[in-house]
Amino acid sequence: MKGLQAKWAVQMPGDGVVQAIPLVVDGIMYTTGPAGGSLEVRALDAKTGRQLWRYDRKQKVTNAYEINRSNRGVSILGNRLFFGTLDAALVALDARTGSFLWEVQVADTKQGYSITSPPLVVKDKIITGISGGEFGIPGFIEAYEPATGKKLWRWNTIPEPGEKYNYTWAGDSWKHGAAATWLTGSYDAALDTLYWTTGNPGPDINGDVRLGDNLYSCSVVALDPNTGKLKWHYQFTPNDTHDWDATEDVVLVDRMWHGQNRKLLMQANRNGIFYVLDRTNGQFLAGSPFVRASWQKGFDEKGRPITTEGWRASPEGVVVYPSLGGGSNFQAPSYSQLTGWMYFAYFDGPGNFSIGPAVFEPGRQYQARGTGGGFGAPAASGQAPPSQGVQAFDPETGKTVWKFELSQNSLSPGVLSTAGGLVFAASAEGNFFGLDAKTGKPLWKFYAGASIPSSPMSYSVDGKQYVAVSSANVLYSFALPE
Repeated sequence: MKGLQAKWAVQMPGDGVVQAIPLVVDGIMYTTGPAGGSLEVRALDAKTGRQLWRYDRKQKVTNAYEINRSNRGVSILGNRLFFGTLDAALVALDARTGSFLWEVQVADTKQGYSITSPPLVVKDKIITGISGGEFGIPGFIEAYEPATGKKLWRWNTIPEPGEKYNYTWAGDSWKHGAAATWLTGSYDAALDTLYWTTGNPGPDINGDVRLGDNLYSCSVVALDPNTGKLKWHYQFTPNDTHDWDATEDVVLVDRMWHGQNRKLLMQANRNGIFYVLDRTNGQFLAGSPFVRASWQKGFDEKGRPITTEGWRASPEGVVVYPSLGGGSNFQAPSYSQLTGWMYFAYFDGPGNFSIGPAVFEPGRQYQARGTGGGFGAPAASGQAPPSQGVQAFDPETGKTVWKFELSQNSLSPGVLSTAGGLVFAASAEGNFFGLDAKTGKPLWKFYAGASIPSSPMSYSVDGKQYVAVSSANVLYSFALPE
Protein backbone atom coordinates (compact mmCIF):
# COMPACT_ATOMS: atom_id res chain seq x y z
CA MET A 1 0.00 0.00 0.00
CA LYS A 2 2.75 2.46 0.93
CA GLY A 3 4.40 1.98 -2.47
CA LEU A 4 1.26 2.87 -4.45
CA GLN A 5 2.09 5.51 -7.05
CA ALA A 6 0.53 7.33 -9.98
CA LYS A 7 1.24 5.39 -13.19
CA TRP A 8 -0.38 7.79 -15.63
CA ALA A 9 -2.61 10.87 -15.79
CA VAL A 10 -4.84 12.13 -18.61
CA GLN A 11 -6.26 15.62 -18.98
CA MET A 12 -9.97 15.66 -19.82
CA PRO A 13 -10.60 19.07 -21.42
CA GLY A 14 -13.98 20.68 -21.03
CA ASP A 15 -16.11 23.06 -19.00
CA GLY A 16 -16.36 21.77 -15.44
CA VAL A 17 -15.02 18.88 -13.40
CA VAL A 18 -15.01 15.15 -14.09
CA GLN A 19 -17.60 13.14 -12.13
CA ALA A 20 -17.40 10.07 -14.36
CA ILE A 21 -16.38 6.69 -12.95
CA PRO A 22 -14.38 4.94 -15.69
CA LEU A 23 -15.45 1.58 -17.09
CA VAL A 24 -12.77 -0.99 -18.03
CA VAL A 25 -13.45 -3.92 -20.38
CA ASP A 26 -10.72 -6.17 -21.83
CA GLY A 27 -7.95 -3.69 -21.01
CA ILE A 28 -9.76 -0.68 -22.49
CA MET A 29 -10.98 2.16 -20.28
CA TYR A 30 -14.06 4.12 -21.36
CA THR A 31 -14.83 7.44 -19.71
CA THR A 32 -16.31 10.89 -20.22
CA GLY A 33 -15.13 14.42 -19.52
CA PRO A 34 -17.01 17.49 -18.25
CA ALA A 35 -20.39 17.90 -19.90
CA GLY A 36 -20.74 21.65 -20.40
CA GLY A 37 -21.37 22.58 -24.05
CA SER A 38 -19.62 19.53 -25.48
CA LEU A 39 -19.35 16.04 -24.01
CA GLU A 40 -16.19 14.11 -24.74
CA VAL A 41 -16.14 10.29 -24.64
CA ARG A 42 -12.75 8.56 -24.70
CA ALA A 43 -11.38 5.06 -25.00
CA LEU A 44 -7.96 4.67 -23.36
CA ASP A 45 -5.39 1.93 -22.98
CA ALA A 46 -6.02 1.11 -19.32
CA LYS A 47 -2.33 0.26 -18.72
CA THR A 48 -0.83 3.43 -20.13
CA GLY A 49 -3.60 6.01 -20.55
CA ARG A 50 -2.89 6.20 -24.29
CA GLN A 51 -5.92 7.41 -26.23
CA LEU A 52 -7.44 4.88 -28.63
CA TRP A 53 -10.32 7.00 -29.87
CA ARG A 54 -12.35 10.07 -28.94
CA TYR A 55 -15.91 11.12 -29.67
CA ASP A 56 -17.17 14.68 -29.16
CA ARG A 57 -20.88 15.22 -28.85
CA LYS A 58 -21.94 18.88 -29.14
CA GLN A 59 -24.91 19.92 -27.05
CA LYS A 60 -27.75 20.65 -29.48
CA VAL A 61 -30.10 22.58 -27.19
CA THR A 62 -29.34 24.45 -23.97
CA ASN A 63 -31.77 25.48 -21.27
CA ALA A 64 -30.80 28.99 -20.18
CA TYR A 65 -31.33 27.90 -16.57
CA GLU A 66 -29.41 24.64 -16.87
CA ILE A 67 -27.65 23.36 -13.73
CA ASN A 68 -25.59 20.30 -12.71
CA ARG A 69 -23.41 20.35 -15.81
CA SER A 70 -21.91 16.94 -15.30
CA ASN A 71 -21.72 13.47 -16.80
CA ARG A 72 -21.03 10.38 -14.72
CA GLY A 73 -19.86 7.95 -17.37
CA VAL A 74 -20.91 5.31 -19.88
CA SER A 75 -22.40 1.82 -20.01
CA ILE A 76 -21.52 -1.04 -22.36
CA LEU A 77 -23.28 -4.03 -23.89
CA GLY A 78 -21.30 -6.13 -26.35
CA ASN A 79 -19.73 -3.72 -28.82
CA ARG A 80 -22.08 -0.83 -28.06
CA LEU A 81 -21.36 2.03 -25.67
CA PHE A 82 -24.21 4.13 -24.21
CA PHE A 83 -24.36 7.51 -22.46
CA GLY A 84 -26.79 10.35 -21.71
CA THR A 85 -26.45 14.07 -22.38
CA LEU A 86 -27.33 17.38 -20.73
CA ASP A 87 -29.93 18.03 -23.43
CA ALA A 88 -31.65 14.76 -22.41
CA ALA A 89 -30.62 12.48 -25.27
CA LEU A 90 -29.48 8.86 -25.11
CA VAL A 91 -26.57 8.04 -27.47
CA ALA A 92 -25.02 4.78 -28.67
CA LEU A 93 -21.47 4.43 -30.09
CA ASP A 94 -19.44 1.55 -31.48
CA ALA A 95 -17.16 0.67 -28.55
CA ARG A 96 -14.41 -0.51 -30.92
CA THR A 97 -14.09 2.67 -32.97
CA GLY A 98 -16.14 5.40 -31.30
CA SER A 99 -18.36 5.61 -34.38
CA PHE A 100 -21.86 7.03 -33.90
CA LEU A 101 -24.66 4.44 -34.03
CA TRP A 102 -27.88 6.14 -32.92
CA GLU A 103 -29.39 8.85 -30.75
CA VAL A 104 -32.88 9.24 -29.28
CA GLN A 105 -34.37 12.28 -27.58
CA VAL A 106 -35.59 11.11 -24.18
CA ALA A 107 -37.14 14.40 -22.97
CA ASP A 108 -37.23 18.17 -23.55
CA THR A 109 -34.31 19.95 -21.90
CA LYS A 110 -36.16 23.27 -22.24
CA GLN A 111 -38.54 21.94 -19.59
CA GLY A 112 -35.59 21.25 -17.27
CA TYR A 113 -34.81 17.64 -18.19
CA SER A 114 -31.28 16.29 -18.57
CA ILE A 115 -29.41 12.99 -18.19
CA THR A 116 -26.34 13.06 -15.95
CA SER A 117 -25.76 9.38 -15.04
CA PRO A 118 -25.08 6.40 -17.32
CA PRO A 119 -27.95 4.06 -18.20
CA LEU A 120 -28.15 0.56 -16.74
CA VAL A 121 -27.74 -2.52 -18.94
CA VAL A 122 -30.25 -5.23 -18.00
CA LYS A 123 -30.18 -8.28 -20.28
CA ASP A 124 -31.31 -6.98 -23.68
CA LYS A 125 -32.40 -3.53 -22.51
CA ILE A 126 -30.80 -0.15 -21.88
CA ILE A 127 -32.60 1.53 -18.97
CA THR A 128 -32.23 5.21 -18.15
CA GLY A 129 -33.53 7.62 -15.58
CA ILE A 130 -33.85 11.39 -15.91
CA SER A 131 -32.57 14.49 -14.10
CA GLY A 132 -34.44 17.72 -13.43
CA GLY A 133 -36.14 17.44 -10.05
CA GLU A 134 -35.29 21.06 -9.24
CA PHE A 135 -37.45 22.13 -12.20
CA GLY A 136 -40.71 20.46 -11.16
CA ILE A 137 -40.67 18.01 -14.08
CA PRO A 138 -42.47 14.66 -13.63
CA GLY A 139 -39.87 11.90 -13.31
CA PHE A 140 -39.75 8.58 -15.15
CA ILE A 141 -37.66 5.53 -16.03
CA GLU A 142 -37.47 4.24 -19.62
CA ALA A 143 -36.11 1.11 -21.33
CA TYR A 144 -34.67 1.07 -24.86
CA GLU A 145 -33.64 -1.52 -27.41
CA PRO A 146 -29.81 -1.48 -27.64
CA ALA A 147 -29.56 -2.09 -31.39
CA THR A 148 -32.00 0.59 -32.55
CA GLY A 149 -32.89 2.93 -29.69
CA LYS A 150 -36.55 1.92 -29.88
CA LYS A 151 -38.41 2.71 -26.64
CA LEU A 152 -39.76 -0.45 -24.98
CA TRP A 153 -41.47 0.78 -21.81
CA ARG A 154 -41.84 3.72 -19.46
CA TRP A 155 -42.65 3.94 -15.74
CA ASN A 156 -43.72 7.30 -14.29
CA THR A 157 -42.70 8.27 -10.76
CA ILE A 158 -45.75 10.54 -10.26
CA PRO A 159 -49.17 8.80 -10.28
CA GLU A 160 -51.71 10.65 -12.42
CA PRO A 161 -55.44 10.94 -11.58
CA GLY A 162 -57.02 7.49 -11.58
CA GLU A 163 -53.73 5.80 -10.71
CA LYS A 164 -52.82 4.37 -7.33
CA TYR A 165 -51.42 6.88 -4.84
CA ASN A 166 -52.37 9.98 -6.80
CA TYR A 167 -54.24 10.97 -3.62
CA THR A 168 -50.84 11.46 -1.92
CA TRP A 169 -50.62 14.77 -3.81
CA ALA A 170 -53.02 17.49 -2.70
CA GLY A 171 -55.05 19.04 -5.52
CA ASP A 172 -53.19 19.14 -8.81
CA SER A 173 -49.72 19.39 -7.22
CA TRP A 174 -48.86 16.06 -8.89
CA LYS A 175 -48.41 17.92 -12.18
CA HIS A 176 -45.10 19.34 -10.99
CA GLY A 177 -44.20 16.54 -8.58
CA ALA A 178 -40.61 15.95 -9.77
CA ALA A 179 -39.27 12.71 -8.17
CA ALA A 180 -36.48 12.57 -10.74
CA THR A 181 -34.55 9.34 -11.30
CA TRP A 182 -31.11 10.74 -12.06
CA LEU A 183 -28.88 8.15 -10.36
CA THR A 184 -28.32 4.81 -12.10
CA GLY A 185 -30.29 1.94 -10.56
CA SER A 186 -29.28 -1.59 -9.52
CA TYR A 187 -30.34 -5.01 -10.82
CA ASP A 188 -30.69 -8.43 -9.17
CA ALA A 189 -30.42 -11.14 -11.83
CA ALA A 190 -31.56 -13.94 -9.51
CA LEU A 191 -34.77 -12.09 -8.62
CA ASP A 192 -34.97 -10.45 -12.07
CA THR A 193 -35.77 -7.18 -10.33
CA LEU A 194 -34.69 -3.62 -11.05
CA TYR A 195 -34.20 -1.25 -8.11
CA TRP A 196 -34.25 2.50 -8.72
CA THR A 197 -34.22 5.43 -6.31
CA THR A 198 -36.12 8.68 -6.74
CA GLY A 199 -35.43 12.30 -5.85
CA ASN A 200 -37.17 15.19 -4.13
CA PRO A 201 -40.81 16.16 -4.63
CA GLY A 202 -41.49 19.48 -6.36
CA PRO A 203 -41.19 22.14 -5.21
CA ASP A 204 -38.14 21.06 -3.22
CA ILE A 205 -38.73 22.93 0.04
CA ASN A 206 -42.34 24.14 0.24
CA GLY A 207 -44.40 21.09 1.21
CA ASP A 208 -47.46 23.15 2.09
CA VAL A 209 -48.47 23.34 -1.58
CA ARG A 210 -48.27 19.55 -2.02
CA LEU A 211 -49.66 18.12 1.21
CA GLY A 212 -49.60 14.33 1.45
CA ASP A 213 -46.89 11.68 1.25
CA ASN A 214 -45.99 12.65 -2.36
CA LEU A 215 -45.38 9.16 -3.75
CA TYR A 216 -43.12 8.03 -5.34
CA SER A 217 -40.70 10.81 -4.35
CA CYS A 218 -37.79 10.07 -1.97
CA SER A 219 -38.35 6.34 -2.48
CA VAL A 220 -36.85 3.14 -3.81
CA VAL A 221 -38.99 1.27 -6.31
CA ALA A 222 -38.66 -2.34 -7.45
CA LEU A 223 -39.66 -2.87 -11.09
CA ASP A 224 -40.01 -5.81 -13.46
CA PRO A 225 -37.30 -4.96 -16.04
CA ASN A 226 -39.18 -6.80 -18.77
CA THR A 227 -42.32 -4.69 -18.53
CA GLY A 228 -41.59 -1.73 -16.25
CA LYS A 229 -44.38 -2.82 -13.87
CA LEU A 230 -44.02 -1.91 -10.21
CA LYS A 231 -43.40 -4.79 -7.78
CA TRP A 232 -43.06 -2.82 -4.54
CA HIS A 233 -41.91 0.51 -3.16
CA TYR A 234 -40.59 1.97 0.07
CA GLN A 235 -40.63 5.70 0.82
CA PHE A 236 -37.79 6.99 2.99
CA THR A 237 -39.04 10.56 3.62
CA PRO A 238 -42.77 11.26 3.12
CA ASN A 239 -43.59 14.89 2.19
CA ASP A 240 -39.93 15.86 2.27
CA THR A 241 -39.26 19.60 2.70
CA HIS A 242 -35.45 19.41 2.89
CA ASP A 243 -34.37 18.37 -0.64
CA TRP A 244 -33.29 14.98 0.77
CA ASP A 245 -33.26 13.05 -2.47
CA ALA A 246 -33.26 9.28 -1.94
CA THR A 247 -30.91 9.10 -4.93
CA GLU A 248 -28.10 7.42 -3.05
CA ASP A 249 -26.81 4.03 -4.20
CA VAL A 250 -28.65 1.00 -2.89
CA VAL A 251 -26.35 -1.94 -2.17
CA LEU A 252 -27.71 -5.46 -2.74
CA VAL A 253 -26.22 -7.99 -0.32
CA ASP A 254 -26.95 -11.65 0.48
CA ARG A 255 -25.82 -12.25 4.06
CA MET A 256 -26.68 -13.45 7.52
CA TRP A 257 -28.65 -10.71 9.26
CA HIS A 258 -29.98 -11.13 12.80
CA GLY A 259 -29.52 -14.89 12.60
CA GLN A 260 -31.23 -15.39 9.24
CA ASN A 261 -29.90 -15.56 5.68
CA ARG A 262 -31.57 -12.71 3.85
CA LYS A 263 -31.49 -10.86 0.56
CA LEU A 264 -30.94 -7.30 1.72
CA LEU A 265 -31.09 -3.85 0.18
CA MET A 266 -29.10 -1.28 2.16
CA GLN A 267 -28.75 2.47 1.83
CA ALA A 268 -27.18 5.35 3.73
CA ASN A 269 -29.86 7.91 2.95
CA ARG A 270 -29.37 11.63 2.65
CA ASN A 271 -31.89 12.06 5.49
CA GLY A 272 -29.27 10.68 7.92
CA ILE A 273 -30.75 7.18 8.35
CA PHE A 274 -29.13 3.88 7.35
CA TYR A 275 -31.84 1.56 6.00
CA VAL A 276 -31.99 -2.21 5.73
CA LEU A 277 -34.84 -3.65 3.62
CA ASP A 278 -35.74 -7.14 2.44
CA ARG A 279 -35.28 -6.68 -1.30
CA THR A 280 -37.59 -9.58 -2.20
CA ASN A 281 -40.66 -7.69 -0.98
CA GLY A 282 -39.62 -4.24 0.32
CA GLN A 283 -40.16 -5.12 3.97
CA PHE A 284 -38.61 -2.59 6.32
CA LEU A 285 -36.11 -4.32 8.61
CA ALA A 286 -34.15 -1.51 10.26
CA GLY A 287 -33.51 2.22 10.20
CA SER A 288 -30.60 3.59 12.25
CA PRO A 289 -29.19 7.14 12.34
CA PHE A 290 -25.57 7.37 11.16
CA VAL A 291 -25.48 11.13 11.87
CA ARG A 292 -27.76 13.33 13.97
CA ALA A 293 -31.27 13.11 12.49
CA SER A 294 -33.51 15.35 14.58
CA TRP A 295 -36.43 15.11 12.15
CA GLN A 296 -37.48 11.64 13.38
CA LYS A 297 -37.66 9.61 16.58
CA GLY A 298 -38.00 6.10 15.21
CA PHE A 299 -40.33 4.06 13.00
CA ASP A 300 -43.72 2.41 13.30
CA GLU A 301 -44.24 -1.32 12.68
CA LYS A 302 -44.55 -0.74 8.92
CA GLY A 303 -41.34 1.25 8.67
CA ARG A 304 -42.94 4.68 8.42
CA PRO A 305 -40.85 7.36 10.15
CA ILE A 306 -42.26 8.88 13.33
CA THR A 307 -41.46 12.55 12.83
CA THR A 308 -40.68 15.12 15.51
CA GLU A 309 -42.62 18.32 16.06
CA GLY A 310 -41.47 21.18 13.85
CA TRP A 311 -39.47 18.97 11.46
CA ARG A 312 -40.91 20.49 8.27
CA ALA A 313 -39.58 23.64 6.60
CA SER A 314 -41.53 26.77 7.56
CA PRO A 315 -41.78 30.43 6.47
CA GLU A 316 -39.81 31.47 9.57
CA GLY A 317 -37.16 28.80 9.03
CA VAL A 318 -36.43 25.74 11.13
CA VAL A 319 -33.07 24.20 12.07
CA VAL A 320 -33.05 20.46 11.40
CA TYR A 321 -30.40 17.72 11.38
CA PRO A 322 -29.07 16.76 8.84
CA SER A 323 -28.40 19.71 6.55
CA LEU A 324 -29.66 20.47 3.06
CA GLY A 325 -26.62 18.65 1.65
CA GLY A 326 -27.67 15.59 3.64
CA GLY A 327 -25.98 13.15 5.96
CA SER A 328 -24.52 11.45 2.89
CA ASN A 329 -24.97 11.93 -0.84
CA PHE A 330 -25.05 10.20 -4.21
CA GLN A 331 -21.35 9.37 -4.59
CA ALA A 332 -20.58 5.69 -4.23
CA PRO A 333 -20.61 3.92 -0.88
CA SER A 334 -18.87 0.54 -0.63
CA TYR A 335 -19.71 -2.72 1.12
CA SER A 336 -16.99 -5.13 2.22
CA GLN A 337 -17.66 -8.85 2.49
CA LEU A 338 -14.53 -9.10 4.64
CA THR A 339 -15.91 -6.94 7.45
CA GLY A 340 -19.63 -6.95 6.67
CA TRP A 341 -19.61 -3.16 6.98
CA MET A 342 -20.63 -0.31 4.68
CA TYR A 343 -18.24 2.60 4.08
CA PHE A 344 -19.38 6.06 2.97
CA ALA A 345 -18.73 9.78 3.29
CA TYR A 346 -20.85 11.59 5.89
CA PHE A 347 -21.67 15.09 7.14
CA ASP A 348 -23.07 15.52 10.64
CA GLY A 349 -24.51 19.03 10.92
CA PRO A 350 -27.75 21.04 10.79
CA GLY A 351 -29.45 23.02 8.05
CA ASN A 352 -31.83 25.97 8.16
CA PHE A 353 -34.94 25.23 6.10
CA SER A 354 -37.32 28.04 5.16
CA ILE A 355 -40.01 28.14 2.49
CA GLY A 356 -40.88 30.80 -0.05
CA PRO A 357 -43.55 31.28 -2.74
CA ALA A 358 -44.18 28.31 -5.03
CA VAL A 359 -44.55 29.81 -8.52
CA PHE A 360 -44.07 27.28 -11.31
CA GLU A 361 -42.55 28.44 -14.60
CA PRO A 362 -41.58 25.79 -17.19
CA GLY A 363 -37.82 25.44 -17.58
CA ARG A 364 -36.94 27.37 -14.41
CA GLN A 365 -36.07 25.99 -11.02
CA TYR A 366 -39.11 25.28 -8.85
CA GLN A 367 -37.74 25.04 -5.33
CA ALA A 368 -39.81 27.54 -3.28
CA ARG A 369 -36.91 28.11 -0.93
CA GLY A 370 -37.05 30.98 1.53
CA THR A 371 -34.34 33.61 1.79
CA GLY A 372 -33.22 32.33 5.20
CA GLY A 373 -32.59 28.76 4.06
CA GLY A 374 -29.23 27.28 3.33
CA PHE A 375 -26.89 24.31 3.47
CA GLY A 376 -25.54 25.07 6.92
CA ALA A 377 -26.73 26.49 10.22
CA PRO A 378 -25.08 27.21 13.56
CA ALA A 379 -25.05 24.24 15.92
CA ALA A 380 -27.96 24.32 18.34
CA SER A 381 -27.25 25.24 21.94
CA GLY A 382 -25.56 22.38 23.73
CA GLN A 383 -24.97 20.50 20.47
CA ALA A 384 -21.56 19.40 19.24
CA PRO A 385 -20.24 21.31 16.19
CA PRO A 386 -20.59 19.79 12.71
CA SER A 387 -18.20 17.05 11.70
CA GLN A 388 -17.51 15.20 8.49
CA GLY A 389 -15.39 12.47 6.95
CA VAL A 390 -15.63 8.77 6.17
CA GLN A 391 -17.27 6.18 8.38
CA ALA A 392 -17.63 2.43 8.64
CA PHE A 393 -21.15 1.32 9.56
CA ASP A 394 -22.26 -2.12 10.78
CA PRO A 395 -25.73 -3.02 9.39
CA GLU A 396 -26.08 -5.82 11.97
CA THR A 397 -25.86 -3.54 15.00
CA GLY A 398 -27.01 -0.29 13.38
CA LYS A 399 -23.93 1.44 14.78
CA THR A 400 -20.97 3.35 13.42
CA VAL A 401 -17.79 1.29 13.93
CA TRP A 402 -15.21 4.01 13.23
CA LYS A 403 -14.93 7.48 11.75
CA PHE A 404 -12.07 9.13 9.90
CA GLU A 405 -12.77 12.82 10.35
CA LEU A 406 -11.83 15.50 7.81
CA SER A 407 -11.40 19.23 8.29
CA GLN A 408 -13.87 20.22 5.55
CA ASN A 409 -17.23 18.90 4.38
CA SER A 410 -16.43 16.55 1.52
CA LEU A 411 -19.50 14.61 0.41
CA SER A 412 -18.57 14.83 -3.27
CA PRO A 413 -16.04 11.95 -3.52
CA GLY A 414 -17.13 8.34 -3.29
CA VAL A 415 -15.58 5.46 -1.34
CA LEU A 416 -14.05 2.16 -2.52
CA SER A 417 -13.30 -0.86 -0.32
CA THR A 418 -11.09 -3.68 -1.60
CA ALA A 419 -10.56 -7.39 -0.99
CA GLY A 420 -7.16 -6.46 0.43
CA GLY A 421 -8.73 -4.77 3.44
CA LEU A 422 -8.35 -1.18 2.20
CA VAL A 423 -10.76 1.73 1.88
CA PHE A 424 -10.02 4.51 -0.63
CA ALA A 425 -11.59 7.95 -0.13
CA ALA A 426 -10.80 11.64 -0.72
CA SER A 427 -10.97 15.05 0.93
CA ALA A 428 -12.17 18.47 -0.20
CA GLU A 429 -8.56 19.68 -0.42
CA GLY A 430 -7.74 17.06 -3.04
CA ASN A 431 -6.12 14.37 -0.93
CA PHE A 432 -6.71 10.84 -2.21
CA PHE A 433 -6.03 8.43 0.63
CA GLY A 434 -6.19 4.83 1.75
CA LEU A 435 -7.47 3.61 5.14
CA ASP A 436 -7.37 0.31 6.97
CA ALA A 437 -10.87 -1.16 6.51
CA LYS A 438 -11.00 -2.60 10.05
CA THR A 439 -9.65 0.35 12.01
CA GLY A 440 -9.89 3.46 9.81
CA LYS A 441 -6.17 4.05 10.32
CA PRO A 442 -4.60 6.09 7.46
CA LEU A 443 -2.10 4.10 5.42
CA TRP A 444 -1.36 6.14 2.26
CA LYS A 445 -1.99 9.57 0.74
CA PHE A 446 -1.62 11.28 -2.64
CA TYR A 447 -2.21 14.99 -3.13
CA ALA A 448 -3.93 15.51 -6.47
CA GLY A 449 -3.86 19.31 -6.33
CA ALA A 450 -7.59 19.89 -6.77
CA SER A 451 -10.95 18.64 -5.50
CA ILE A 452 -11.98 15.06 -6.25
CA PRO A 453 -15.67 15.10 -7.28
CA SER A 454 -15.95 11.48 -8.43
CA SER A 455 -15.70 7.99 -6.99
CA PRO A 456 -12.61 5.76 -7.26
CA MET A 457 -12.68 2.41 -9.06
CA SER A 458 -10.32 -0.52 -9.36
CA TYR A 459 -9.47 -2.68 -12.37
CA SER A 460 -6.98 -5.33 -13.44
CA VAL A 461 -4.99 -5.67 -16.66
CA ASP A 462 -2.64 -8.61 -17.30
CA GLY A 463 -2.85 -9.60 -13.66
CA LYS A 464 -1.88 -6.16 -12.31
CA GLN A 465 -4.28 -4.20 -10.12
CA TYR A 466 -4.91 -0.48 -10.63
CA VAL A 467 -6.98 2.18 -8.88
CA ALA A 468 -8.33 5.15 -10.87
CA VAL A 469 -9.90 8.42 -9.75
CA SER A 470 -10.49 11.89 -11.22
CA SER A 471 -9.38 15.18 -9.66
CA ALA A 472 -10.93 18.33 -11.20
CA ASN A 473 -10.54 17.35 -14.88
CA VAL A 474 -7.51 15.03 -14.61
CA LEU A 475 -7.92 11.25 -14.58
CA TYR A 476 -5.27 9.39 -12.55
CA SER A 477 -4.39 5.69 -12.47
CA PHE A 478 -2.37 4.21 -9.59
CA ALA A 479 -0.56 0.92 -9.12
CA LEU A 480 2.26 -0.65 -7.13
CA PRO A 481 5.76 -0.47 -8.65
CA GLU A 482 6.84 -3.22 -11.03
